[in-house]
Amino acid sequence: MTFSRLRVLAVALIALAALGFSSTARADQGTVHIRFLKGGWVIGGTIGEGTLTFRGRRYPLTIGGLSYGLTFGGAAINLRGTVSNIRSPRDIEGVYGAGSAGAAVIRGPQAVVLTNQRGAVMQLAGTQTGLMVNLDLNGMALSLK
Repeated sequence: MTFSRLRVLAVALIALAALGFSSTARADQGTVHIRFLKGGWVIGGTIGEGTLTFRGRRYPLTIGGLSYGLTFGGAAINLRGTVSNIRSPRDIEGVYGAGSAGAAVIRGPQAVVLTNQRGAVMQLAGTQTGLMVNLDLNGMALSLK
């Protein structure tokens, strides 16, 4: 009786492990290029566009968002990187939240890792051009056009 319970438990664990590995194996990654303008005084706004390249196809993106905290000035931000843990282009859509700190006078580097509610993870780096000082919480909504 005990041996049969152990066998059932072993089969159940193997099935759960196989399901976990199969769903992870289907997740893929793509490349992202986004350009946006950010500006504000305490409350800031973000607007822009970009491109997702996924499985050999290009998908246009729109970006919008708000921030609150120490925000002063305006900047144009140009970022490139990867998005992982996506199964379809729609998985990149959603709200990405982050705390950020930075300063740029004329030109400065930017790097950020963002995650949305679907589990997509964007790792981006690039440049910020303009006069901008920020220490804020911000949210960025990204969607396919």
